[in-house]
Amino acid sequence: MSATYKVAIVGAGPAGYFTAQALQNSQSDELKFEIDMIERLPTPWGLVRSGVAPDHPKIKTVAKVFEKIASDPGFRLFGNIELGKDVTLAELKDAYDVVVIATGSALGRKLGIPGEELRGSISAADFVPWYNGHPDFTHIDVPLDGGVAVVIGAGNVAMDCARILAIDPLELDTTDVAPHALSALHESKIRKVHIAARRGAEHASFTSPELRDLPKLEHTDVHINADEIQAATARALAKGDIEKDLKSNLDAMQAIADHPHSGHERSLDLHFLLAPKEIVGTDKVQGITFSINKVEGDKVVDTGETHTISCSLVISAIGYHAAPLAGVPADMGKVKNVDGRVDENLYVVGWAKRGPSGVIGTNKSDAAAVVELIVSDLKSPKKSTNIDEILPITNEVITQEKWSRINAAEIAAGEAVGKPRLKEVSREKLLSLGEG
Repeated sequence: MSATYKVAIVGAGPAGYFTAQALQNSQSDELKFEIDMIERLPTPWGLVRSGVAPDHPKIKTVAKVFEKIASDPGFRLFGNIELGKDVTLAELKDAYDVVVIATGSALGRKLGIPGEELRGSISAADFVPWYNGHPDFTHIDVPLDGGVAVVIGAGNVAMDCARILAIDPLELDTTDVAPHALSALHESKIRKVHIAARRGAEHASFTSPELRDLPKLEHTDVHINADEIQAATARALAKGDIEKDLKSNLDAMQAIADHPHSGHERSLDLHFLLAPKEIVGTDKVQGITFSINKVEGDKVVDTGETHTISCSLVISAIGYHAAPLAGVPADMGKVKNVDGRVDENLYVVGWAKRGPSGVIGTNKSDAAAVVELIVSDLKSPKKSTNIDEILPITNEVITQEKWSRINAAEIAAGEAVGKPRLKEVSREKLLSLGEG
């Protein structure tokens, strides 16, 4: 005799879909799952839609996996439903055998330095969804009227921000970048972009594929100081054998340093051992002052010297933390949990569980481990309430069928202008497309 359990997954990003997939893969003749995925936006896919850079379309092909997961007869999508507003956590816990939080980490960490409030100082947590067409970020103020921008951070998000600012917008014309952002980037006067990292090159969190893509930019010269990379390599070697990923990173940086320059008007410069000290300006950003660091043993220390870069735009890409959810315990910017378990019948996956680390694929193994825990915790199925009974009757729910209409409409609109899709950024128009 089989038992069927109802599971609510809150968040329709990679962590949510991989959790649904792991649940589907755990099914047997004796164990079945009915999965309801609840998403605040009218559109699913999370960072695959609103985080992955538009000039990296291959990464977005994982959406095909998500659509296959969604085609399972035991899966339902409830888009345009917000936890804490349209439905409470207590209601979900009462209605479902298992509730999984997969809401990610959407708030950018602050630099905590003077001048951070000036116009022209923004977070990657705002800039990335702005150029990717997230409905909540279409009106972000991104001043592009100066010649120089500085991006602070040493990970792939910082790299994406810098690359979008530094490349010729012509290279974005055939991508799914948001139309309002593409128009602004074509008008941009920025020609020089700096990436500044607080620690040495051996500590950078860039991945080597991202680094190896930089010399391929057609209209942008990329600069790294070869001496810095050689010094970083020597420091890493002094500790013993260099682990594979670090060696790949350092080799990629060395290749950038050795790559010939073409004298392009546009440039992207990577700097290390610069810690942001103060953003300079009166009513808007006019520059940023850094403390110059050095590496002593295993520590990065301040030399007491400073370096100032004149610029009109500063983007901080130093990490994310999860937005607080009513009724969900938080700890250090994450949902408080032990191996994914929060409390009785409540679990967490993805960035909300472990913090903003790893790539999209990392969520697959993470979700599988949590689902294994969920299965081991299962008790007798409860007489569950249908979510339709607890949602306000005024809600315009985006079902999988309605999302399919939106998806098809965007792809068709994109094909007409030589793009993979033309994103709609208005909630009202998205809802209208869903109605067909």
